[in-house]
Amino acid sequence: MDHPPPPPPTDGRRPTRRAAKRTNYDESVFDALLHDHLGGSRPPRRRNRTAEERQRETETEAMIALSLGFPIDTLLDSEAAAGVVHPPGDAAARNDYIVVRNHILARWRANVRSYLSKSEIKETVSRQYDHLISSAYDFLLEHGYINFGVSPAVRAQFLDEHDKGSVIIVGAGLAGLAAARQLLSFGFKVLVLEGRDRPGGRVYTTKMGKQGNFASVDLGGSVITGIHANPLGVLARQLGIPLHKIRDYCPLFRPDGGHVDRSLDVEVDLVFNKLLENAARLREMLGESADGISLGSAIERLQLLYGVARKTEERELLDWHLANLEYANAGCLSDLSLAHWDQDDPYEMGGDHCFLAGGNWRLINALCEDVPVLYKKTVTRIAYGGGFVEVVVAGGQVFQADMVLCTVPLGVLKSGTIKFDPELPAQKLQAIQRLGFGLLNKVAMIFPYVFWGEEIDTFGCLSKDRSKRGEFFLFYGYHTVSGGAVLIALVAGEAALNFERTDPVASLHSVLGILRGIYGPKGVFVPDPIQTMCTRWGSDPLCRGSYSHVRVGSSGSDYKILAENVGGRLFFAGEATNREHPATMHGAFLSGLREASCILQTWRKNFMGKSDSKKLSQKHLRSCGEVLANLFKEPDLAFGVFSFVFDPSEAEDPKATGLMRATFGNYSSRKELDEHRQSSEPPLQEFYLYALISREQAHQMKMVSDNDKGRLELLCKKFGIKLMGYTDTCALGGSLIISISGARRGRNRKLQTVHQKILS
Repeated sequence: MDHPPPPPPTDGRRPTRRAAKRTNYDESVFDALLHDHLGGSRPPRRRNRTAEERQRETETEAMIALSLGFPIDTLLDSEAAAGVVHPPGDAAARNDYIVVRNHILARWRANVRSYLSKSEIKETVSRQYDHLISSAYDFLLEHGYINFGVSPAVRAQFLDEHDKGSVIIVGAGLAGLAAARQLLSFGFKVLVLEGRDRPGGRVYTTKMGKQGNFASVDLGGSVITGIHANPLGVLARQLGIPLHKIRDYCPLFRPDGGHVDRSLDVEVDLVFNKLLENAARLREMLGESADGISLGSAIERLQLLYGVARKTEERELLDWHLANLEYANAGCLSDLSLAHWDQDDPYEMGGDHCFLAGGNWRLINALCEDVPVLYKKTVTRIAYGGGFVEVVVAGGQVFQADMVLCTVPLGVLKSGTIKFDPELPAQKLQAIQRLGFGLLNKVAMIFPYVFWGEEIDTFGCLSKDRSKRGEFFLFYGYHTVSGGAVLIALVAGEAALNFERTDPVASLHSVLGILRGIYGPKGVFVPDPIQTMCTRWGSDPLCRGSYSHVRVGSSGSDYKILAENVGGRLFFAGEATNREHPATMHGAFLSGLREASCILQTWRKNFMGKSDSKKLSQKHLRSCGEVLANLFKEPDLAFGVFSFVFDPSEAEDPKATGLMRATFGNYSSRKELDEHRQSSEPPLQEFYLYALISREQAHQMKMVSDNDKGRLELLCKKFGIKLMGYTDTCALGGSLIISISGARRGRNRKLQTVHQKILS
């Protein structure tokens, strides 16, 4: 999914330390704040509203759409490419479309646990805009802006018939699972292959503590970085999981355990931000020459030039900020590109950083529901050059499909452990090598009790040794969300690389030494931990690192190159394919939604969009023919030789398009046909022709004549509708057939539920 031109960049890098605010966070509050800002809460939308009410509602919905990445007065590039407005240059139609689109976004955001149907939108928008409703709704649905996630209402809309192509997804992380659920909802056959014995990839929640009193601890991705418009916040709302805002109070401690002076903290924080500002000016002055310079070398030269942070404590404090910057980028400053290291800053999600109560496994677990995943299937080869794809796993087992989506981490692509046949294009291989893939490690400890203070979520520790500035520089307290006294020490930058080779016992001894040095002098006893775990993400063959960054010689364009599909068969997703949101959990999730949409569009182009219906697979034609036959077993309208079916969700719309079937054979009337079918006589030789027709036209045919010949003349001459065989009908009306079939199943499920309630 793409985004509008970026707003002005904000100061600093994640994570930030700001003044403390409230601790419990509800993402829906953001919508309420927008409504309040623009004049109070929003009443239920009515057709007959005053001009002032319409204007206020339009402004509110525009603000909500803006928070979701949509520009206020223009289309996204992907909207323009999809042709959502006809003709493209019609400014009035474009403005009307934007208002309708914003309304749809706001309606679903108001209740993300529901499935927003097109008919619900039509209840609140004038019928003159029905064509724009269809255009906007279809775009938003297929691109993953509405009706995504894990709520039962969304799951109920999954198609039972998987009559589209087949897709193998390599990797059951956030990207792979997001794509899998979307593709299943679109009607694809999906199989996920995962090398581990668990889902989640780099999102990994484990249990720590004693039997019967375990705590949930995130050893991988843990922080939801910016809650506004964040799709992970949507999942949390759908599941009813509370979020805990990471409180901004983050005390810093000197290497001797003493508190860092507040005034010095403020002073060096200002110096740090000034160095980044001057580094930005320097790259502007250097132009293209900045591409070959690292951010680290630029900061060092500027530090010498301006003579800042010369005293020992100032230097140690500045090093802490630099370690925090390396944590944000999972890379050493000496590797980060001066020219492009912060290219994603303008797109960062707004709002607070949060922990998910109980750990992020709760999102992973919900995303896995109803998704077919095979575990311990490490992919070694992907062949995509023929009329299908072949995926080979360790041990030689082979899986075949129409398309494959590769969501493995960038570190695995860099390692070359997956062989592609044919070899990936040179441009993609170069992007893989140019982009950086850094490291962040953790020491997770569960203690008998919280000794660091219930009111503290984070605290930092300075280091005397510059080369070890990232070693246990920041501690996260998970006691508010984990179910136990959990404390995690972070290891970033160069220290994270050395940590992989350090004895875990020695690492624990160092961490406890730091903690006892801080709290011992204050009279606080630091007990031994009940259990400790150390991560080694760099040594893990299924990731080989933590997350991506823009290395010297690379740029944000490499993320785009990595995201490009190859030949309409091989697709890529994952945080390292998301230019706007790399190195984040939500970036991985969004990339999965993006590729699901891309696969759908590619399938339509290759199978449904061609005028030559012979290119449709026989398997698809058989499936389509079966669906058609089932639909016309219970037509919505029938007279003479004509039968009609329509989408039940559009029952009130006379312009709604449906399907007509004309049955031809050796009989003269509908009555004769029905009587013959109910008799024991041999079946007559009959055949069917089809047409796409509106509900209004169908009723006109019924009223105009009792003679089928006259009705055919009305159909073909006045309406200008051409009759088609079922092959062409499947080619041109495949999506309509699937839509009507899915809507009927949804209606039947509702009727069954009501019937059961009446009987119970």
